[in-house]
Amino acid sequence: MGIFGIFNKKKKEKLDQGLEKTKKNFLSKLGKKLVGKSKVDDEVLDDLEEVLISSDVGVDTTIKIIERIEERVKKEKFFANELDGILKDEIAHLLAESNQDNVEEFDLPKDTKPYVIMVVGVNGVGKTTTIGKLANQFKLAGKEVVLGAADTFRAAAVDQLKVWGERVGVPVIELGMNKDPASVAFDAVEKGVEMNADVVIVDTAGRLQTKVPLMNELSKIKRVMSKVIPEAPHEVLLVLDGSTGQNAISQAKAFTEATEVTALAITKLDGTAKGGVVIGISDQFKVPVKYIGVGEGIEDLQIFNKHEFVDSLFKKEEA
Repeated sequence: MGIFGIFNKKKKEKLDQGLEKTKKNFLSKLGKKLVGKSKVDDEVLDDLEEVLISSDVGVDTTIKIIERIEERVKKEKFFANELDGILKDEIAHLLAESNQDNVEEFDLPKDTKPYVIMVVGVNGVGKTTTIGKLANQFKLAGKEVVLGAADTFRAAAVDQLKVWGERVGVPVIELGMNKDPASVAFDAVEKGVEMNADVVIVDTAGRLQTKVPLMNELSKIKRVMSKVIPEAPHEVLLVLDGSTGQNAISQAKAFTEATEVTALAITKLDGTAKGGVVIGISDQFKVPVKYIGVGEGIEDLQIFNKHEFVDSLFKKEEA
């Protein structure tokens, strides 16, 4: 096995470990419901609905999955022990509808330099840590990275990003606490152009008291960045904490209403049984899940691969 194969094997093992609690919670609940059942009927589908909702897939997405399975059952009789396979198919189809083709590496569009990413999300979801890990992955891929500390309403956020900048070895543009976030974003993009950097990642404030001030602030930051590069930001990345389950869906709703979110990063999937929320968020908001966090290590931010995610979720323990 070559270096690339070893790397992929380790990555897959980390994903399996990260989704372990979600998988155990989900499959054990499903297994208990199917004890003594022989065929997929209305009672089994009612039980499945309960399992999906209690696994944080979300009501709307659960109903959609159940309706699709009902259509299949009408056309063909299935045994209860085949339900895992049918469910795996339907979840894979849902994720395929909401996510672009899998990207294998931390790469950037060849014709856009610097590529500007504006990162949004409430405090505590792992937003600044995700930026640091993302910067590290881009740096390892040979990219020149600039970070912008535009979350100026929380001193810890600026300091935390500076620590990540030092750790990864990339410049951090900051003006200190209580400064105009748009000014920081402007300076960061300008520095990216000056350095001929590959990517500029701008952190923003994680406040979500009301939508109107949030919308105004994010609009201003976007407008100011576009003065340097007309198309900036090229990506608006929303970071969500997967361990909060349905609360993550509420946050996604608020942010997608406040600004045009183009990609999602779902963090803290390790150590939680609520990883099913990835399915619900992906389906409900039709925004691609681009990254997932499956551990605390600097390398534990992975590109989301819908096929590997579903495989890990349904992976049976080896005897």
